Amino acid sequence: MHEILITNGKLVTADGVIQKDIRIENGSVKEIGIDLKTSGETIDCGGSLVGPGFVDIHVHFREPGQEWKEDIGSGSAAAAAGGFTAVVVMPNTEPAVDAGHLARFVIDRGREEGLVEVVPAGAITMGREGKKLAHLDQLWAAGVRIFTDDGDSVEDAGLLRRAMEYLAEIGGLVAQHPEDRGLTRDGHMHEGSVSSRLGMAGIPAIGEEAVVARDLALARLTGVRYHVQHVSTAGAVELVGKAKAEGLAVTAEVTPHHLMLDHGEVERMNPDVKMYPPLRRPADVEAVRAGLVDGTIDVVATDHAPHAAHEKDVPFEEAPRGIIGLETSAAVVNTSVELGPVEFFQRMSVAPAHIAGLHEHGRWLEPGGLANLVVFDPSAAWKPEVFESRAENSPFIGRSLQGRVVATIYNGRVTYRDGKVHR
Repeated sequence: MHEILITNGKLVTADGVIQKDIRIENGSVKEIGIDLKTSGETIDCGGSLVGPGFVDIHVHFREPGQEWKEDIGSGSAAAAAGGFTAVVVMPNTEPAVDAGHLARFVIDRGREEGLVEVVPAGAITMGREGKKLAHLDQLWAAGVRIFTDDGDSVEDAGLLRRAMEYLAEIGGLVAQHPEDRGLTRDGHMHEGSVSSRLGMAGIPAIGEEAVVARDLALARLTGVRYHVQHVSTAGAVELVGKAKAEGLAVTAEVTPHHLMLDHGEVERMNPDVKMYPPLRRPADVEAVRAGLVDGTIDVVATDHAPHAAHEKDVPFEEAPRGIIGLETSAAVVNTSVELGPVEFFQRMSVAPAHIAGLHEHGRWLEPGGLANLVVFDPSAAWKPEVFESRAENSPFIGRSLQGRVVATIYNGRVTYRDGKVHR
């Protein structure tokens, strides 16, 4: 019988924070109380918060096809170090996850690693080429519940409508990377005052907002559950807010980097601040922060996008888009946004698990439930220097952050504790 006692922690519940111990036995929460005892392992939280393990519904682990950037093993280690017990990996791999056997491959590889539940999203179109629908029925049968061509928008509105109609019927979620390539092509950063000063081709906010507006009209027509990925503009936040007020089944995510950084960062010409969507104006940063606080934006998702060092070690315009984010996510959110403990875990754990249909994650801890939890110290100050991820393309290296993961427990097993991943 394997036991773990979580002691001296502040347990976050739906109703607030309470001082309670947690005893875990054989993978499940056995008991919650005061002054509990165990003959097994003890984790002294030192007054840190204890809550449901974080869930990220938007990551890139690059396997299959680009394992030299990241694979499911190194990505899982990064997730555990970041306090995550479940992640949804995007299908823009090589080949794209557009059929059932590819989704099952991803699931099996995640189970082999055993550090976090790895859940595949499925492509909407074959090869993510936007020409014909992927094998949506096969993907659904394999357990896929989120469908996206992430990395690209589905430009053909008629094709997207067909996908939405089918997925609305079976209960799937359409997640869209909102980018009108006709408006954003050849851009490298936000179109605004900084891009003008640098003489750099820009990516206008309307390139995001036009797709969100179109897709919301299609969601209204089809009744599908619709999710907006990596919202970055004040206009997109407003569109999502109006759709929710109307009663549409719409949700949205924001990345940690869009909560902390703005387009002024690009003036240093560091390729590690090149991502999609680009860093926006300070006014947009304030809008997405406010949207996360008031619930217009439902969740934080990292869009963890690893690239090899040689790919980023080039002039800014030549660098690929994307940064890693799993290991710094909770700290960046805690540093950037004023959320109470309940709201923090709601955005980082409960809501993303609900959106993805991950019923054993994002649950407020109670006896009988699987022990998927994180110990997070919101007062810990640190500077990221090294990563479990295979990549290091992070704009937060050497930056002062507040809040750090102390321990991660997945299915009752410690996967990360005090700076070390436990395989």
